[in-house]
Amino acid sequence: MKIDLLKKIPQHMDTIILLLGEGYKLDSFELLPPHVKELAEAWIEHSNFKADFAAVQSATAVHKGKKYNLIICGAGETKAMSVDKMRRLFATVVRAAIKLKAKTLYLYQSFPISIGEEAYGHALAEAALLTEYRFFKYLSSDDKHEIDALHLVKKIKNNRQFNCGVLEGRIFAESTNFARDLVNEPANVIFPESLADLTKKAALKYGFNIEIFNAEKLRRLKMDAFLAVGKGSKSEPRLIIMRYQGNPDLRNKTIGLIGKGLTYDSGGYCIKSPQGMVSMKSDMAGAAAVIGTMIAVTSLKLKVNLVAIVAACENMISGEAYHTGDLIRSMNGKTIEVINTDAEGRLTLVDAIHYAISREKVHKVLDIATLTGAAVTALGNRISAVVTNDDAWLEMLKKASEFTGEKIWQLPAHEEYKELIKSQIADLKNSGGPVAGTISAALFIQEFVDKKPWIHIDIAGTASRDSEAGMYSVGATGVGVRLITQLLREMEQQS
Repeated sequence: MKIDLLKKIPQHMDTIILLLGEGYKLDSFELLPPHVKELAEAWIEHSNFKADFAAVQSATAVHKGKKYNLIICGAGETKAMSVDKMRRLFATVVRAAIKLKAKTLYLYQSFPISIGEEAYGHALAEAALLTEYRFFKYLSSDDKHEIDALHLVKKIKNNRQFNCGVLEGRIFAESTNFARDLVNEPANVIFPESLADLTKKAALKYGFNIEIFNAEKLRRLKMDAFLAVGKGSKSEPRLIIMRYQGNPDLRNKTIGLIGKGLTYDSGGYCIKSPQGMVSMKSDMAGAAAVIGTMIAVTSLKLKVNLVAIVAACENMISGEAYHTGDLIRSMNGKTIEVINTDAEGRLTLVDAIHYAISREKVHKVLDIATLTGAAVTALGNRISAVVTNDDAWLEMLKKASEFTGEKIWQLPAHEEYKELIKSQIADLKNSGGPVAGTISAALFIQEFVDKKPWIHIDIAGTASRDSEAGMYSVGATGVGVRLITQLLREMEQQS
């Protein structure tokens, strides 16, 4: 989709969008064709349209024998307009345009740009490209509708900043859509080896470094916790290591991103219900998030140093699968009693985290994972749970959350909760039971971060949607790509 500022008003417009703030006046649309203004005035009066936030109406009209669409959307009070509110407004009108099968959109806005031209362009591009996304790859009749162009019809102060924002927003959105594609693919297409291959292709295309370890290498590294999870599958595990050095002067300041990479999770011998297994192809959404982030960061050429690691495997049942009651040893030497074979993601994450700290020498760790059903119970599918040992770093993540609209909520990491993961026969047990499940899982991971600044993001609820809303279609959301990329932008500015 082309997104730009309109330089010349054509005689015929496919689809016209009017964004109306409180107390709007149609006279403020000096570039709006007279016949459209007349239609809009009559329509607004007839329908008693109120410019409430995201209230939208659409219709089709004819002028000089040519059909066009008119979409009117309320913006509510515009003085306190945020980047996220603008993004949601844009998503509302783009979704309305898709329903009308519109091809070229002309966007008029009755109120001034109060968030800055760069942020405005960023939000516009993100909303347009994320809202248009659908995963129709395997439909024999492809119903996907693509919009050719979105033109902003407005005089703005700084065209260069607007265009820069559009470029950045496009990178954020396309990286997120890449992650969405990975998560939406079925498990017979995305498995450890194919995920590693696709990541290698992305590394070659976007320019970050990659190294992939096979099972034999993992055995030599004594990544036994990770290997235990994948033992039941015919598909061999893969450790995918991605590196990007955007600031060579700060080689000792490398951030470790760890994404959970369970390409399918049956639950193992603690088997899930059939209904519970349907969505388990998405148990690698954390992996997709860090891969998408690497694409975004490389494309933006951010001045940060990153190592992103995915421990990719399947949790299946066979004569080789690990059992409840097993005692396994992690890469850092700590022993773990397996209480629940469906609490597998944390076992893969801790070996990946220890590798990042001990071999890659990262100084901060952020892990992202579809980790616990408890996170879904507590926060639903709109907010990701966060646990951390570094409040200053969390404040930066909160700022990134406000910009991207990917909401987070901090859960406590009190010492008392560590009682839940104490074992009588090992250093730790891999499940704390039915209470405080998100917290105990995070505290299990914290035992392996070696006191480094650490943030854990549980996206079990937010990784996918079962209905269309705003920028999100049914299926994968790509959550985490925009949030982490914006966090890294915040960190770049402070370095």
